[in-house]
Amino acid sequence: VSTQSTGCFESLTKYTLTHYIALMDSAQRRAQKITRHLLQSAASPVAQQNTSSVHLGRVIVVGGGLAGLSAAHTVLERGGRVLLLDKNPFLGGNSTKATSGINGALTTTQIQLGIPDSPMSFERDTALSATKGQSEKIHPLGKVLVWESAPAVEWLMNKFDLDLSQVSRLGGHSQPRTHRGKERFPGMTITMALMEKLEKFAEQIPDEVQILLKARVTKLLLDNQGSVIGVSYTDKDGKVTEVHGPVVIATGGYAADFADDGLLKQYRPQWLHLPTTNGEHCTGDGIKMLRSIGGGMVDLEAVQVHPTGLVHPDDPDAKVKWLAAEALRGVGGLILDKEGQRFCNDLGTRDYVTGRMWDHNKPPYRLVLNSGASSNIEWHCKHYEGRGLMKKYNSGEQLARDMGIPPAQLEKSFKEYNAIAKSGKDPWGKKYFDNAPFEMKDSFYVAVICPVLHYTMGGISIDVDGGCLKENGARIPGVFGAGEVNGGVHGLNRLGGSSLLDCVVFGRVAGASAAKYLLSEALKAPAPSPAAVGGQLPFNSSIRMDPRTKSVTFNFSWEDNSGTHT
Repeated sequence: VSTQSTGCFESLTKYTLTHYIALMDSAQRRAQKITRHLLQSAASPVAQQNTSSVHLGRVIVVGGGLAGLSAAHTVLERGGRVLLLDKNPFLGGNSTKATSGINGALTTTQIQLGIPDSPMSFERDTALSATKGQSEKIHPLGKVLVWESAPAVEWLMNKFDLDLSQVSRLGGHSQPRTHRGKERFPGMTITMALMEKLEKFAEQIPDEVQILLKARVTKLLLDNQGSVIGVSYTDKDGKVTEVHGPVVIATGGYAADFADDGLLKQYRPQWLHLPTTNGEHCTGDGIKMLRSIGGGMVDLEAVQVHPTGLVHPDDPDAKVKWLAAEALRGVGGLILDKEGQRFCNDLGTRDYVTGRMWDHNKPPYRLVLNSGASSNIEWHCKHYEGRGLMKKYNSGEQLARDMGIPPAQLEKSFKEYNAIAKSGKDPWGKKYFDNAPFEMKDSFYVAVICPVLHYTMGGISIDVDGGCLKENGARIPGVFGAGEVNGGVHGLNRLGGSSLLDCVVFGRVAGASAAKYLLSEALKAPAPSPAAVGGQLPFNSSIRMDPRTKSVTFNFSWEDNSGTHT
C-alpha cells in the first residue's frame, strides 16, 4: 500500500494511519489466499472430481416457496451457486395463497402516503401478539423480522419491479403497514416475480442455478464432526441421489400434517377436525429431518387458527378452504353472528377473534363489507364472488332476508355500530372504523366464514443469522432455516402480513449466511499441491486505494506455460 503524502493522508493521525495500513495488509493477505485457492483449485483435476466437498459445492435450498426463492436469489447476489429442490411439480408453495400483503415499517410507500409508522411501533405490536398481550418487549428473532421489514419491501420493489403501493391496517396493528399492489393476491404476484426470475437464471446460467422439481428431500447428510454437508433426495423415478453443500431448509409448516404420526396429532390433537388453508404438501418435512439429527424445536404446539376461512355453500365441509384476506377486515369489514350482531373487535388478533367465535357459539358467522370497504379491495371481492365464496347484496334488506332475520334487526345493529364509530368508543375495544357508517340502503359483499388451521408458529430453533441450533443451543454447522419452518419468530401468535415478511426476511438472512458459510469453508480448504496442478503457479496480488478518487483497485497476475496473465 502506498503511503505517499496526499492531503487526505496528511490529515490522518499516526494511530489511524497505522490502523489503516494494518487493515490493508490483512485485506491483501486475504486476497492472496482467495486468489491462490481459486487459481489452484480451478486448475486441479483432483479438486474438480471431489464432489463430496462442501467448499467446492453450492448452496442447496430445500423448498420452492417465497422463503426458498428469497434465499436462492440472495445466494446468487452474494456470488454463490444454487441448487433448489422441491417435492412438488411446481414452485410457489403456500406463499402464492397469501392474500393480504407484506408488512413493512418505515417504507418509502408509507412515507409517500404520510403514514407515521416506525420499527418501534411494529416491535410493540409484534411483541404483544407474540405474548398474547403479556409483554411489549420484543424477542431477538422478532427484532430481526421488524427491523429488516422495510429493507425487505424495498428489495422486492426495486429488484423485482413489484407494485406495493397500497397499504392497509390488519388486526393487531397500530398503523397501516401491510403492503400490496392494486390488483391480484400479493402472495401470488410477489412469489411469481421471484420464481420467474430464478427460472430465467436457470436457463441462462445453468452452471450457477439449477431447479429440480418432484425431488423429495428425505435426509440431511452429516460429516464426522456433525456438520451438515448436503442432502439425499428421491426423484420422480424413485432414484436416490446425494448432493453436497450447505443447506437452507425452507419447507414450510405442518398445518396439513393430518397423518396418524403427524405433528398435528402429536401437538394439537384437539384441532385435527378443523379444515385447513394449507396445501397437502405442508407436512413439516424439514422439521422432522432436522429433529432426526438432534436439532432443537421451538413452540411446536403453537398452531394458528384463522377466524375467516371461506365457506363455499356447495361444499361447506371441505377439508381445504380458501382464506378471506385479513385486509377485508382492515378496510372496514364487520363480523356478524347469525342474529346480525357484533360480538368482538373485528380488528382483533387472529387468536382473539377465533376464541370469541368459539365462545360466542352463534354460527354461521358472516364477514360483511359495505360499498366503501369493498371498493377499497375490489379485486379480492370480485375474485371471491367469481369462485362462489362471496355474494353481493343490493341492500341490507336483501341481506337480512338471506340471513333469516328481520331487516329491522340488522338495521339496529348497523345503527349501534355507526354510533360507536362516531364516538370512537367501542365496548369490544375497536379503535379504527374505516368506511363507516353502514346503511341499509347500501350494497354489500358478504361471505360465510369459519375458523381454519392456517399457520404454524412452531418449528426449528434458529439464531438471528438463520443458523439451525441443536437442542442444547449450539449451532449445527452447514444448515440454515427460512420461513414458516422456523420456530420462535412470531411467538405464540403471528400478526397478519408477517408471513410473507418472514419468508423474505429470513430467506435473505439464511441465504446470506449460507453464502458466507460456503466461502468460509472454501478458504479453510487446503490448496492442491503444485504436482496436482502441473507445477507451481507463481502469482501476485495487490490492493490499491486512492482517497482522491474514492476508488479501490484489485490487481491479480499469474504465470503459466503460455506467459503472464493479469
